[in-house]
Amino acid sequence: MASYDVNGTAVEHDEEGYITNLSDWSKDLAQVIADAENIQMTDEHWAVVNFLREYYDEYQIAPAVRVLIKAIKKSMGPDVGNNKYMYELFPYGPAKQACKIAGLPKPTGCV
Repeated sequence: MASYDVNGTAVEHDEEGYITNLSDWSKDLAQVIADAENIQMTDEHWAVVNFLREYYDEYQIAPAVRVLIKAIKKSMGPDVGNNKYMYELFPYGPAKQACKIAGLPKPTGCV
């Protein structure tokens, strides 16, 4: 199985890059994944990642893109909770990329 190297520790991930053990997640690991995804993490990226982790803690599910954008819009407002903005942050899919960086499973309904 493939792995990310985080400060000398191997963190296993599946063939798509999602970590296999959710408890292995850390901010350092998120940065390693973001680098692999060619994402330059900003405060805006971290806000979405932290939102996703809180969402997962509450509902035990990684939301698909529509659900994610609707929930972010409700929580952070329409300037953040819209497709255009989210795809600017995570161009390969806000739900898929952001969940991967957040150390969550692949969202249901994502191909």
